[in-house]
This record gives sequence, structure tokens and C-alpha cells, in this order.
Amino acid sequence: MTTPFAPLPVTDDTDPATAVEVVRDWVATAVPEAWRVAAARGGAAAIRAVRSRADYEAWYPTFAATGLVAPQWPRAYGGLGVSGRLARVLEAELAPYNLGRLNVLGLNLAGPTILAFGTEAQQARFLPGIVTNTEIWCQLFSEPGAGSDLASLATRAERDGDEWVLTGQKVWSTWAHFADFGMCIARTDPTVPKRAGITYFLLPMRQPGVEVRPLIQITGEHDFNEVFLSGARVPDAFRVGAEGDGWTVANATLSGERQMVAGPGSGGVDRIGGAGVDALVGLARARGRDRDPRVRERLAELWSLEQIRRRTNARVRDNARVGRLGPESSIGKVTNADVNVRTQELAVDLLGADAAAWPAGPDPLPREVRGFLRSRANRIEGGTSEVNRTILGERVLGLPREPDPHHGAAWQDVPRS
Repeated sequence: MTTPFAPLPVTDDTDPATAVEVVRDWVATAVPEAWRVAAARGGAAAIRAVRSRADYEAWYPTFAATGLVAPQWPRAYGGLGVSGRLARVLEAELAPYNLGRLNVLGLNLAGPTILAFGTEAQQARFLPGIVTNTEIWCQLFSEPGAGSDLASLATRAERDGDEWVLTGQKVWSTWAHFADFGMCIARTDPTVPKRAGITYFLLPMRQPGVEVRPLIQITGEHDFNEVFLSGARVPDAFRVGAEGDGWTVANATLSGERQMVAGPGSGGVDRIGGAGVDALVGLARARGRDRDPRVRERLAELWSLEQIRRRTNARVRDNARVGRLGPESSIGKVTNADVNVRTQELAVDLLGADAAAWPAGPDPLPREVRGFLRSRANRIEGGTSEVNRTILGERVLGLPREPDPHHGAAWQDVPRS
């Protein structure tokens, strides 16, 4: 795919102050005036009042062309090729305008994985479309019988000339109903231990043999899906890494996923499940609870935890954006799940009886209740908190692995549910 980019005149040798001036000049000429006025007047909420999703999607190519969407990526693929330090400076300048990245699974999962393990041809083919949001991505990892023990997956991939034929079922595939491509791992050799027989593919989603079925959440929203593969085909040119080395590649994607759901400062999906502590302060004032010593204590504790997590995430994020993905991302994932659940619990506590009953309407759930319900998933998505704690213990702290009676056995010989 060839995509024209016009990167801003910012490189890693550019003085940060000069880089900030370049971004300010671009904002003044390229960001619509109504959005800039709203940003100065009332921040993100005011911007949403004057900027629809359709408006933003239509304008987004202007943003993507500058290199600011993924500034640490190479310039040839839509980035600026700058360091994490300068990228943070640029991001801070953009922050008031609420220029959220579209195609977050592509930017945070597929892109870094392709940068780390893909061929130059794959990078040239896929990275520009991720930046411009012209090719949407999803993840096809978890299966009904392979969630926490992902390496036991049963989806098969069989070689047919220059293509692979995939058969199996995936589940909890976020935004698969929008996706053009899926990051998919499948079993190519059942006669070796489970982690050794997996291969990683970039699967075209819009083809016969790919069926996407919705999974509706408790809030009534539709983010997740089941995906059934019945003879779906993928070219061998879209295989990432060597045949049988998919578990290594997949761990890079999983690291990116954990970093993406790690909360503010992660560079991905901010505040999955609802609002942060700043919104709680406003809610406490509105409810006359801001002088309650216990409420103040809980707010201060959550605010402190958010700042610690933000700084921890920044270190992991810089590595993730250039394809250096490791187990440390589990730190942010575990802490975000805990902090966000506690944040949403305080929100409904402050709402009081209004969190138990509310007037009927076209969108009946109060924002706080929706956030509380959605936050239940935080301890599951991106790998359960229990699994991520095990990763931290074994791969970061160096603790002994849990005993596995089937260690080293061929996948086909291991009992499965």
C-alpha cells in the first residue's frame, strides 16, 4: 500500500522548543477553528459538543499525514522517527485538542508487532494503512477453550501452496465487526509442545470463511465478538515470523495489548470503563460530599495511584511504540484494572440512590453506572489480572514457574476442555 505522507519538519535532532512551535503552527492552520475555541473554553467535553465522530473521521487524514499519529514510527510508514522523549513533548502540545487516535488496535498491537517481527515488505504494506485508519484491525487470539491458557489454542492452519487455510473459533474479538484484518494465531503443528506449534498470521477479515457474531455487553453496547473461521485463507506472505514461532510473536502483541489497557499515559485506550479522579472530584462537589473526610481520603489515594501509574506507563510506552515489547507492560495492566474498578465504585457510591434507579429514556444508564458496569471487564481483558500477576512473578521478578505436569508434551497428547 502506498500512502502519501507530508511529515512535519520535526526530527530527533529538532530542539524541543522548535518542535513545539511547529506543532502550534500546524494546529493553528489545520485544526478547525470551532474545535480550537471549544478546547480553550471547556476542554474535551466542549470539543465533543461541536465535533461529531463523523466530522473527526472525515478530518483525520489531515492529522495522519503529519506523522503525529505515531511519531516514533519511521517516517516512510507515517511517523516522524523521533524518540520517546520528543514524542511526549509533541503529545503534550496536542493534548488540549482531544485528537484521539483511531484504529487503536492497529496502532498499539498490530503496528508494534509488525515493526518488531515483520518483514520490510509487510511493514510497507500494513503500517501506512494503520496510521491513516484506512485498514481497521482486530485481534484473533482467545478461544472458548483457550483463554487464560492461550497457548493451548486449537484453531488449525494448514498449508495449501502459497496460502494457509484456517479453521476454528475465536472469541472476545474486540471490534472484529469493523475490521479489515485480524492478528491471528493458529496451530500449524500438533505434534510438538503447545507453544512450539503456533504460527502468527495477518488474516484478511472480509472474505468467505470468516463469520463474525456479536457479543452484547451488560451495558447494551457491542464491542466484542465471536469469530468463526471455516476455511479462511491467508497468503504465506502475511505470515509474521517463522512457522512455529508464533508464540514469540504473539507475546509482543499481548504486551502491546496490556499496555493499551493500562490506563492514562499508556498511549492507547484511556480510562476504559469510565471517568477518572478529576470527574469524581466534580461529582463529590455536586453531591455535597467533598468535605467528607472518608471521601477525600479515597480521592487522594486514587489520584496518587493514577500519577504513579502514569509515570510507570510512560517508560513502558516508549518501548512499545518502537516494537520493544516485554512483560513489564503487565504492571500497568494489573494496576489499571484495580484502580479503575475502585474509581468506578467510588463514583456509584457518590451517586447514591441515583445509581440504583433513574428515569427512563433513550440512553437510560447514567454515565457513572455505565462506567461501573464496564469496569468489571478490566480485570479480564488483556489477560486476567491473575495471569498477569503470574507473568510478573515469573518473567519480571524471576520467581520459579508453577509446576506443569504436561510440560514438554506434544499438544495433541495434552488433555483439554
